[in-house]
Amino acid sequence: MELDGAGLTCAQVHAVAYGTAQVTIGSLDRARAAWGTAQELTGPVYGRSTGVGANKDIQVEGGGLDLLRSHAGGAGALVPAEQARGMLAVRLNQLLAGGSGVDPGLLPVLAEAINAGFTPPIRTYGAIGTGDLTALATTALCLLGEMGWRTGPDGVPAPHYPLASGDALPFISSGAATLADAALACHRLRGLLDAAVDVAALSFGATGASAEPVAALVQEARPHPGQAITAARLRELLGDRPGTRIQDPYGFRAFAQVHGATVDALARAEQVIETDLNSATENPLIAGSLAWHNGNFHSAPVALVLDTLRAALVPAAQLSTARLATLMEPGYTGRPPFLAGRTGGSGVLILEYVAQDALAELRHLATPVTTGTAVISRGAEDHAGFATQAARHALRCLEPLEIVLACERVAATRALGEPVPDRPLTADIEDARRALTAP
Repeated sequence: MELDGAGLTCAQVHAVAYGTAQVTIGSLDRARAAWGTAQELTGPVYGRSTGVGANKDIQVEGGGLDLLRSHAGGAGALVPAEQARGMLAVRLNQLLAGGSGVDPGLLPVLAEAINAGFTPPIRTYGAIGTGDLTALATTALCLLGEMGWRTGPDGVPAPHYPLASGDALPFISSGAATLADAALACHRLRGLLDAAVDVAALSFGATGASAEPVAALVQEARPHPGQAITAARLRELLGDRPGTRIQDPYGFRAFAQVHGATVDALARAEQVIETDLNSATENPLIAGSLAWHNGNFHSAPVALVLDTLRAALVPAAQLSTARLATLMEPGYTGRPPFLAGRTGGSGVLILEYVAQDALAELRHLATPVTTGTAVISRGAEDHAGFATQAARHALRCLEPLEIVLACERVAATRALGEPVPDRPLTADIEDARRALTAP
């Protein structure tokens, strides 16, 4: 996969992060141009000739490496290696977009680290949506050889590069870790939302629900993109078959509208995230012949769309639990209550408990981050976007959403099959989860 600072997608970040793709570097021209300009700059330049934060007006010569050492102080558990690898790919792509002023000789070394499987020991806590300073400072110390890489193949020399003092802030002035998490979450959520349509189709079949609500003429009357996509997919799966009732419950009748709104929220999130994956979010931005001090590092756009996306997952999951409840009813399935193998049995009743537990977790994770802020560094930095937390929570949404859909899938499959005696359903749920995420 060639990185050129312009075309990186959420799906490609996922492929690199999970080792199904390696990276090559396109043109270094923009990175070289910014680096050349940086060498000619005179006067105060934030982070190069001055301190940072509240120290912005203090002249500092050659203190960049101390900046790395002071900022590599995260806390909590180590993040999974896949997320760290995704961060390296995102930062490499951003640097290729130009504007940082970092020594371009560093970029091939980053590519080698990604391809060889080296990842830095990044901790969970340490960013508030104004730059992943802790994660990237830790990475820089690994490149300098002052800190050991967390992962890497045996017998392969660790990637090192002699970063100069002036490279310190330009390298860490980025939200690459947050963007990587957001990209991974969006890619995997797209797969789950696609699979949810297949699961809903099983429930439609198991309950004899009508395909009339997703008819083309109905959908053309209200042309929201996600709704149209969802309805078309479900039409294809169901065919043109009449239902047995005048109107089905909302879990069936309003599926395209509710699920489609979630699909639209995901599409908007992907658009915003992929914009930032390919942007020079540098402060200062080295462009033309000047250093432009700016706020492009701020994560407000990413935080807002991820808040919306996490909120949109909740109604989609709620409809799944509504269909699950319908599957428990003999009047809709023609089976005993709870799809039990015998009258009076509990059948799959426990699935409702499991699904509602997971749904409660989704509601908790949907709490918006954009309603909060922070004032730090003696008031010099007086707002924070908290996109880091929004992306972290988006990743955490994957498991409960997957469990909700798996519970519906188990019940719908049971309703379409032969009666089964009461038995533990843990293995059924896990099998259904694997089916949801299968390539």
